[in-house]
Amino acid sequence: MKTILVLGTGCPKCHKLEENVNEAVKAMALDCRVEKVQDIRQIAALGVMMTPALAVDGRVVVTGRVPSVDELKQLLGDAGR
Repeated sequence: MKTILVLGTGCPKCHKLEENVNEAVKAMALDCRVEKVQDIRQIAALGVMMTPALAVDGRVVVTGRVPSVDELKQLLGDAGR
């Protein structure tokens, strides 16, 4: 099962990323777990210095921006390969 981490401290962009991720996951019918990480120490431990960010199975794939649902579908599909 894929683990998707939405990394952010709670700003509006972080909430939008979480919303877009959930929409992409639902549209793709992915078998995954989506978690929101707001602890700045956990975020920094992944090497992220700019939020919002997205990590898939421990690999950071987006930082500092909110990708569209379509872009997230591509990223999540590629991350599964």
